[in-house]
Parts: sequence; structure tokens; C-alpha cells
Amino acid sequence: MDLTVAAIPMYFGGMAAEARALKRRAELDGPSAADYERNDTLASLAMGTGSLFAPMLVPVVAVLRPKVGRFGRAAVATIAGGAVTTAVANRVARRAKSARTRAWAERTAAVAGATTVAVGGATAAAVVTNNTTLPQLFERRILPDLGEGPLPWAAAIVGWDFIYYWNHRFMHEYRHMWAIHVQHHSSERYNLSTALRQTWGDCLGTFVPYGAFSLLGIRPHLIRQARGINLIYQFWIHTDLVSKLGPLEKVLNTPSHHRVHHGANRRYIDRNYGSILICWDRWFGTFQEEDDDEPVVYGLTKNIETFNPLRIATHEFVDIGHDLVASTTWSDRFRFAFASPGWAYARRDERAAQRSAAARAELTAA
Repeated sequence: MDLTVAAIPMYFGGMAAEARALKRRAELDGPSAADYERNDTLASLAMGTGSLFAPMLVPVVAVLRPKVGRFGRAAVATIAGGAVTTAVANRVARRAKSARTRAWAERTAAVAGATTVAVGGATAAAVVTNNTTLPQLFERRILPDLGEGPLPWAAAIVGWDFIYYWNHRFMHEYRHMWAIHVQHHSSERYNLSTALRQTWGDCLGTFVPYGAFSLLGIRPHLIRQARGINLIYQFWIHTDLVSKLGPLEKVLNTPSHHRVHHGANRRYIDRNYGSILICWDRWFGTFQEEDDDEPVVYGLTKNIETFNPLRIATHEFVDIGHDLVASTTWSDRFRFAFASPGWAYARRDERAAQRSAAARAELTAA
């Protein structure tokens, strides 16, 4: 049984109790960003419901694997053909004497280059995902089967938590991964419904395989249980009703620590990636304590201003596509897709400033 599905009654019961408590608090202290807002809550529930069906997309992406049927071969041909087309179109654009020919070549290079990077990224994700399944890794284990019992069960939970820290961190540090995760940060409110605002696009990510610990002899079903426990734990930390928990703050991820993670404040951005344990952040330099003098501002540095689940799920992928099409060099194409989100946004602003300066120069010359 999937523990996260079995816990659905707990999710709704928790949200109902929290909503009542927040309503009472608002009557005494005034409204806050933790209060439930109908459209925001419905968007989060829609995202959570959609995430239950997201695994169905894995076989769709899997067909892009090289050497797997005609779709795999088509993916390789698209990548190779796109790269060649882009190179030829760039050369034509540089040498064209006609403005019309130059514009046609530039558009061709833009579309072909973007297609090459997009299909290449999806193919890489398919290869990683389909070659690192739990059964496959357990079959390749380098240590004997550890069997059942408290020790392998605890090792599965700690192992999942450790890998989750790094995958969560990568989802903030690399833009193709951020496009998968940004939905979870898109709400400008913070309550238990926010925990259900989950991604639909995990199949497009290049994650450290959670089954890596099965190489050490941990059985796949224990790792699946660890996943459920990990996700269920994350539910309760999405609340503003719990302040700080004393000594537990040193070891566990708590509502206070996770509020920081959801902050758009400069000092809070890209901090506190842990799930159950906060020690990973303390050890690897990504910890930030919640400051009572600086309330957390929830949401993105540039909010998307929509409650449409499809827009929430796809907006960063769409933005990446626009940036790829507007790119004129392979360096920009790859970095817009795979560098940090911060680099991409800064580079976009830089290019916009360059275009504005060029336009002003043309007007001055005219």
C-alpha cells in the first residue's frame, strides 16, 4: 500500500483543524499569509490530485530512450539533426547578405537549437530513470540482502532522507530541476494545503536515484515505505501554527525551518532542504534559522499571479522554452536549461537591457 495515499484522510482532517484554528487566530490578531484562501487552496488540491497521476507519464518519456523502438531512434535523430541544422543555419545567418535570408536562418537556428536541447534533456531523463529502478539496483547490489528488521528499515529511512536532501537541493540549483519543483513554491500562502501542491513532472528530472541504497542490500519495498514516511512527515511542517520546538530544532526539520525554505526573502532563499532531518543542512552549509525580526514572505521572487493548475505546473518549462528560442549561442541554450535559475533570470534581464540599448541606438541614429 502507498502510505501517502492511505494518509489522505489525515491530510483533509489536518487541513480542516488548521483552518478552524487559523480563523480563530485571524479574529484575534488579524489576517496572515497562513490563512486559507479558496482559490489558492483549490489550486493546491488540484496540483496534489494531478501528482497522483503523474507516474503515468513515466512510460511516455521512457520511449525516448536510445535503442528502444522507433521513438528512441527518432529522439537520437532529432538531437543529431537539430544540432546540424542549428550549426548550418547559424553559418548562413552570419554570411547572408539579404536581411530576409538572415532572419529566416536565425529563426531556423532558434527553433532547431531549442528542440535539440529540449529533446536531449528529456532523453537523458528517460535514460537515468529507466536504468535506475529499485529492482534493477537491488539486483546489482554490492552487499548481501539485509533482509527485514529494524536496522534495514531505519537505514532505508535515513538513506532516503539523505538522497532527498541532495535532490531537493539540485531542484533549486539547476533550472531544469527547478522547473519541476517551482510549483511547490508558487503559493503566496503557507498552510497544510501547500504541502499538497506537488509537481507533475518528476519524469523529466535527472535525480540521484533513491534506490541507490538498495545497492547496499536494502530491499526495494523498505525503500518504498521510506518514501511514504518521508512525504507524510513533510505534511505537518507546512504550518504557521507551530512556533519552535526547542532542542528538536537541532536535529529535525520543523515548521520553523521549513517556513524559511518557502521564503522569498533574500536571506531565506535556497535554505533548509532537509525533509525529516535538518542535520544535512547544518553539515553541508545550507541551514538558516528563522528570524523573529524578519517575517517570512512566501512565494517566488517573481510571483506568477495565477491559480490555474496547468499554468502553475508548466510556467517555468514555458519560460525555458522562450529563453531557448531567443538564444543565439549553444552556451546560452545549455545554461538557460541547465544552469541555476538565478543565472537564467539575470541573463534574461541582461539580454533585455542589450535589446533596449540597441533599439535606442537605432532611434538616435535615425
